[in-house]
Amino acid sequence: MDYSILPHINALLNATSGLLLLAGFYFIMRRRITAHLRCMTSALVVSCIFLVSYLVYHYNHGSTRFAGQGYIRPVYFFILLTHTILATAIVPLVIVTLRRAWRGDFGRHRRIARWTFPLWLYVSVTGVVVYLMLYQLYPSR
Repeated sequence: MDYSILPHINALLNATSGLLLLAGFYFIMRRRITAHLRCMTSALVVSCIFLVSYLVYHYNHGSTRFAGQGYIRPVYFFILLTHTILATAIVPLVIVTLRRAWRGDFGRHRRIARWTFPLWLYVSVTGVVVYLMLYQLYPSR
């Protein structure tokens, strides 16, 4: 199987997750609870699909080296480092946030969602940025 399409799919999945998170935020600010729930659940499903695709790609392909040179190198590695750390940290936050909502503990859900939402959005956006830098702006030769 040709796995070279997976980074492009992964970027699309990250972008989709980010858009669903923004839509979910929009809906909750307008007290449209059902639409919020659907968007946030969809963002979780899309993120899980991303994770499976990401693991399949890297298991079969390995690492891709960043080809950029000069000032952009530390910028890329800073974005990658923060993305990676927060992508790991966001998993338990998402689980706790969603579990509190599903249990109807909305006060505690709101308190943790204030942290979960921006961090999850950051991870989604920086995932796309890493993809663009690695595969579009500075592709390896």
